[in-house]
Amino acid sequence: MSNSKPTIMVTDDEQSIRNSLRDILEFEDYEVIEADSGSEVFDQLDDNSVDLMLLDIKMKGMDGMEILTKLKDDDYRFPVIMISGHGNIEIAVEATKKGAFDFIEKPPDLNRLLVSVRNALDQHRLTEENKNIKSRLPKVPEIIGNSEGIKKIKKTIDKVAQTQSRVMVTGENGTGKELVARWIHEKSNRSSGPFVDVNCAAIPADLLESELFGHEKGSFTGASSQRIGKFEQANDGTLFLDEVGDMSPDAQAKVLRALQENSIVRVGGTKKISVDVRVVSATNKDLLDEIETGGFREDLYHRLNVIPIHVPPLRKRREDIPLLAKDWLEQLAQKDIMFSGISFTDDALEELKKQQWSGNVRELQNAIERLGLLAEDSEISRKDVENLTLTGSRNDDKVGGLMDEADTFQHFKESAERLFLLRKLEEHDWNISQTAEAIDIQRSHMYNKMKKYNIER
Repeated sequence: MSNSKPTIMVTDDEQSIRNSLRDILEFEDYEVIEADSGSEVFDQLDDNSVDLMLLDIKMKGMDGMEILTKLKDDDYRFPVIMISGHGNIEIAVEATKKGAFDFIEKPPDLNRLLVSVRNALDQHRLTEENKNIKSRLPKVPEIIGNSEGIKKIKKTIDKVAQTQSRVMVTGENGTGKELVARWIHEKSNRSSGPFVDVNCAAIPADLLESELFGHEKGSFTGASSQRIGKFEQANDGTLFLDEVGDMSPDAQAKVLRALQENSIVRVGGTKKISVDVRVVSATNKDLLDEIETGGFREDLYHRLNVIPIHVPPLRKRREDIPLLAKDWLEQLAQKDIMFSGISFTDDALEELKKQQWSGNVRELQNAIERLGLLAEDSEISRKDVENLTLTGSRNDDKVGGLMDEADTFQHFKESAERLFLLRKLEEHDWNISQTAEAIDIQRSHMYNKMKKYNIER
């Protein structure tokens, strides 16, 4: 809504009613246009921007309820106040359900009408301002890269986003699987609905079902109130099941049932609750191997893997590394003045391309942040990259340095162990559970080691 006078359309098939409403509204400094039928409403809307409509229910031809429905179907966003000489509670409720802002009986009380008009216009203004603010906020980050693998992913997203097909995104840790899922949601007709993500690996098996499906009060010890699960939270939107290969067998069975029936039952409940959810899943595991060993249900795999998208590791798209590095440095500069004015030399970018990046994009981002913070001048040089990255060919130098520094076997062993743990934590984006599983030690043991070596993110 602009800063000029708000425009109100008065729609009534009685000229006398339109005249009296026009007089009242123009006295209050509103612009007024009139329509005496449904067809004239939409003719006027083709030529005029309207901020609010006063709409009579009983009219010849298309009545007010039909006009209200068509306004909603045609995606007109201005508020509508219904006016009727035949007011009853049923009509008022129906009008409200169809999206009317208010319902006023004829002859309208002057103060009541003007208060409703002001409230409707204020709410509309706030809604538009909120929409404008949201439009200026950063949206989903771009998928950066010109490699064939990234081009193929973008093309697939464009092709499948508008469908309701389930998508399974595969790839190593840190490759950007969640970003692919978010773009599928962003480009879908569900983009105005919620995007709800669940990391199946980070939630204990005995709590995962409650997390996904919710629970009723008293359904288990500690369930002091009813909880709405992720499936219900994602209704009319997208549910992203990350690390779906880590789901327990019981949770797999319930997810399969939910996908088959488009409904869920809360833990401890009996009532079926309908859900309209598009599921996108992701995994770093080979689920076909998991099926062979009995770790994953084949029927669930086929339900989830309708459209497969594989995100290649960074070492298989090295030409994207300079683009990613420069983009991440720019993002850091936008958030923190410490990074402004810093750039890479061409040699530094070439050196970044040589690293192995077993932790993929996440590891690269961590390294860029370290380089930006610790570089001695405004240009990050090849030597900076060689000295500060912990990956690839430089690991031999790191270990060699430890041998030079250590004066006892115990000292060397502990220093090497600390370096190893740091490397593995970076590869798994500092997810302690995943790191412990990857290096085959207990999580509690992992915490003890981190405490012993004073390891913090």
